[in-house]
Amino acid sequence: MADDLFADQEPPAPVPSGDGPLAERLRPKTLSDVVGQEHLTGPDGAIGRMVAAGQLSSIILWGPPGTGKTTIARLLAEAVGLRFAPLSAVFSGVADLKKAFADAEKMAAAGQRTLLFVDEIHRFNRAQQDGFLPFVERGTVVLVGATTENPSFALNAALLSRAQVLVLHRLGEAALGMLIERAEADIGQRLPVTAEARAALIASADGDGRFLLNQVETLFSVTIEKPLDPGELAGFLHRRMPVYDKDRDGHYNLISALHKAMRGSDPQASLYWLARMLVAGEEPLYVLRRITRFASEDVGLADPQALVQCLAAKDAYQFLGSPEGELAIVQACLYCATAPKSNAAYMAQKAAWRAARDTGSLAPPANILNAPTKLMKDLGYGAGYAYDHDAPEGFSGDNYWPGEMQPLDLYRPVDRGFEKRIAERMAWWDERRREGRGG
Repeated sequence: MADDLFADQEPPAPVPSGDGPLAERLRPKTLSDVVGQEHLTGPDGAIGRMVAAGQLSSIILWGPPGTGKTTIARLLAEAVGLRFAPLSAVFSGVADLKKAFADAEKMAAAGQRTLLFVDEIHRFNRAQQDGFLPFVERGTVVLVGATTENPSFALNAALLSRAQVLVLHRLGEAALGMLIERAEADIGQRLPVTAEARAALIASADGDGRFLLNQVETLFSVTIEKPLDPGELAGFLHRRMPVYDKDRDGHYNLISALHKAMRGSDPQASLYWLARMLVAGEEPLYVLRRITRFASEDVGLADPQALVQCLAAKDAYQFLGSPEGELAIVQACLYCATAPKSNAAYMAQKAAWRAARDTGSLAPPANILNAPTKLMKDLGYGAGYAYDHDAPEGFSGDNYWPGEMQPLDLYRPVDRGFEKRIAERMAWWDERRREGRGG
């Protein structure tokens, strides 16, 4: 009879697979689907062993954003048959906590235990954190807290003593690549980018899977005629506001001429362009700011006194005022124009900034991390650190780079001025490192 009622109606249309945000559609269905955290979710990991035993202890998941903390907590509850009760410390207060605990007690009386997931648990103050203790101790809830902050500093010692801290890793290149592949399978088409742009997209995510999927969803949301290269990808995902132009070409032309003349070690031309600007009524401290920048960009450590001279000129000008103080600006200009030149510090800064953007938030090696708490010592912080002052020649040759990257040659001193001596010292240190010893 019921079939007859609907005989003339079309069957309901299937729900499109594209409904909902991409990151939500691709949330793992089982712990084995979680990428990048196999050290925890694998058979030999702490979470894998808990699930195999069917018993959970209270845990704190500590890791960067977008690494799967919320997903792991939800899947943990499903894996061992616990009721999942999520709570955010950002939006919750005492009343929310009381209700969560009361609900958990009712469910426990009915034979159903609760996994209470508290996101951003470090946002709760000390008194609120203490409120968890009796319910954790009685087993009313299995507490799973998520935090991006160091638990040693962000959480009460009493709460930490009742929970196991599990460290999640930032997602690596392989894990992020797998997320893109899953997104492509869900959408049913390849990401419209070149191989180089794909690598750049992964690098830009900085280990954050959620951020990556949001970027991928943006790319899939529009029609792109041909695959984007890295430059086009950057322009598409990060549109910049137009630069505001004051239309003062003469102003910028003169400061450019002064800068180029000083760089070319022509003190006569440098003094001429300086005079042109000051006689025309340019703000003297503006010119001095540009000369001070020059001292770092174009002289640098070839003559470290150049920066000192510029800062002294600033003090003298502010003390004397105009026109007497302008002579100090002239002195700084002439000093920089006649100093040995090096842009090694400037180039090193650009290379270092580029490396920092490319590698994101790779952790320092454990041997050079301070360990003021027992938890941090147990995690290996500070283990094997070599104190340079105890080494011959005051040089240990220890490693100071993240384990996931090779040391970079960022600063390359020139063979001029004071930097020549710096280059000699660096060469001596490099030789000791190649020998595998410090002294």
